[in-house]
Amino acid sequence: AWSDRSLPGQEFVLVCLDHVVVLTYTPCVFQVSKKDFDGFKKLFHRFLQVEGPSVDWPKIHRPPEDSIQPYDKIAALPLPDSLADSLNKLVVVKLNGGLGTSMGCKGPKSLISVRNENTFLDLTVQQIEHLNKKYNTDVPLVLMNSFNTDEDTKKILQKYTHHRVKIHTFNQSRYPRINKESLLPVATDIGMTGENADVWYPPGHGDIYASFYNSGLLDQLITEGKEYIFVSNIDNLGATVDLNILHHLVSQPNGKRCEFIMEVTDKTRADVKGGTLIQYDNKLRLLEIAQVPKAHVDEFKSVTKFKIFNTNNLWISLGAIKRLQEQNAMDMEIIVNPKTLDGGQNVIQLETAVGAAIKSFDNALGINVPRSRFLPVKTVSDLLLVMSNLYSLEAGSLTMSQKREFPTTPHVKLGSSFTKVQEYQTRFESIPDMLELDHLTVSGDVTFGKQVSLKGTVIIIANHGDRIDIPAGTILENKIVSGNLRILDH
Repeated sequence: AWSDRSLPGQEFVLVCLDHVVVLTYTPCVFQVSKKDFDGFKKLFHRFLQVEGPSVDWPKIHRPPEDSIQPYDKIAALPLPDSLADSLNKLVVVKLNGGLGTSMGCKGPKSLISVRNENTFLDLTVQQIEHLNKKYNTDVPLVLMNSFNTDEDTKKILQKYTHHRVKIHTFNQSRYPRINKESLLPVATDIGMTGENADVWYPPGHGDIYASFYNSGLLDQLITEGKEYIFVSNIDNLGATVDLNILHHLVSQPNGKRCEFIMEVTDKTRADVKGGTLIQYDNKLRLLEIAQVPKAHVDEFKSVTKFKIFNTNNLWISLGAIKRLQEQNAMDMEIIVNPKTLDGGQNVIQLETAVGAAIKSFDNALGINVPRSRFLPVKTVSDLLLVMSNLYSLEAGSLTMSQKREFPTTPHVKLGSSFTKVQEYQTRFESIPDMLELDHLTVSGDVTFGKQVSLKGTVIIIANHGDRIDIPAGTILENKIVSGNLRILDH
């Protein structure tokens, strides 16, 4: 187990498995670092005690019928004349710890433009401001940043000074990566530069409970009369405040108040790795693929046995978070995430997931919501969908266009030439009309002219060394395009 003590001067001592590690610090960061190390010690100690898979497969059962409610049943209940009282009890929390590196962008992912020059953060602020103006309420926005995103995010927040949204931030913890063989931290000091640039990590969004509590912001919001947070990933453009779910939460009788709601949605073959809800030891529990014994992974991926998955849209009682933190009763499985550093060193980082705490809360509930509430932008292929005429934008919210005959989202797969946002932008003179598209695959050196229309199934493949320029105004319907097609200025 870990122990620590501060020394005179500027050092922090960690003792792990009879090894002593001395990390230097500056006094101004000591207080934050002390809380981080306390949290890390607990997590690491639990990691050493865990043996084998965290679930006993025969004990897994389907959740009882009443533990996952269909959204239609919740939405059928009439809303009160005044929604202001309910909204004034709500805080919107966005998980804002991620960088845009997977899409070839520097800085926080939330600052990538996704629609009409609006970033993820712009759209979030517009949504909440619309609610506050329409209902004359005070719903604040809280951003959980990481050390990777905090500085850039705070700079950009100045632009929202005159918007009708109070914005708060707090930081995730900063934990040291661990050498896979020695189980010692690879950090040599508490700094973030030079050799230490990649030896620290934010420990997953399950860290929200401790960091929120430690920041003092949780207590502040409770004092202001707030009762629930709506938590979601900032890159999920479907995760807007739902008045029906909020009303369901606040209208429960006191003794049966639901402390945790997880929005789930029907699984498709694209979602087979997503976490699902199960009944385990008489508690509703989130089962992630990392917890599944290898012999049962195919069973876990089955769309017939496990029909729903977690959208990571969560509604959680602030009072319950405070109680569980103070009782040290927040129980989340540890996710061991192996990484290889740039120098080739194998490390592990210990993480937790915010939804895994569902079993710690009273009267927890799943709500099976429409797929429209899960619209994540993880890749440039997703970005093409949300930038297209498949969606209309109003008050920061994207909704599927009424002109599309089928409510399903087309399957889009753009090749490696489109991986980075900057490359992608140079390949489209304008975003194609995709209202009647079912499937699009693009591979190789391909560009699109203005006002291209894609319908049905379209596959465009430029082989190595070839290039395909789709001319302006082209209509492709159920077509395979391959070979070499160049259009040159005359």
